[in-house]
Amino acid sequence: MSTPGRRAHRRRKGLPNWRIVRYADDFVVLVHGTGDDVERLREEIAEVLAPVGLRLSKTKTRVMHMSDGFDFVGFRIQWKRKRGTNKWYAYTFIGDRPIRSLKGKVRALTSRLSQQPPRDVLVRLNRIMRGWSNYFRHAVCKHTMDSLGNFVWWRVVRWWKRLHRWRWKDVHRHLADRTGRWHRPSADGIELFNLAKVSITRYRYRGNTISTPWTLSGHA
Repeated sequence: MSTPGRRAHRRRKGLPNWRIVRYADDFVVLVHGTGDDVERLREEIAEVLAPVGLRLSKTKTRVMHMSDGFDFVGFRIQWKRKRGTNKWYAYTFIGDRPIRSLKGKVRALTSRLSQQPPRDVLVRLNRIMRGWSNYFRHAVCKHTMDSLGNFVWWRVVRWWKRLHRWRWKDVHRHLADRTGRWHRPSADGIELFNLAKVSITRYRYRGNTISTPWTLSGHA
């Protein structure tokens, strides 16, 4: 957690470096060193937390190598080789749990036995998917968004077939035009949100450029 120059100096001396990343009450400690360095640091962290009545959870606290990856606030962060090169980078993916959670919500709203008005279901689905995609759109997730968009489309169409007692030709008549082009399911002016159209933008660090409403002590 020191300056880049001091961290470089420690690396030249063969000493470990560490950096903490915190979000609310969750945190990750990234260590540049050996497995023994990590274990010693974990013991030090436990000693720091003990006086304030906190302790590391045995079930949630894990020591992982970056090549194996780890989950943090819904994201899967993993060190991988870039395809077609010999260069390795830290990539941010969407974790498995948020994907399962989203699919579970979609399944609940599009149950085959559901008798809810289609418009109400589309409104709720759109709210869920917009919020979810806005949170995760900075990850490497284009393929995931495409797959989920296809999953939601099929869930809605199969539910509507059951609800309206449609056959496949009825689905085609309602959702495809004369050219055979498919349209998004819609009801009373509400169209199903398309996850596949979400703009994916990789996150760029901007900590030094974020404006603050508070007066810094050095300039008070």
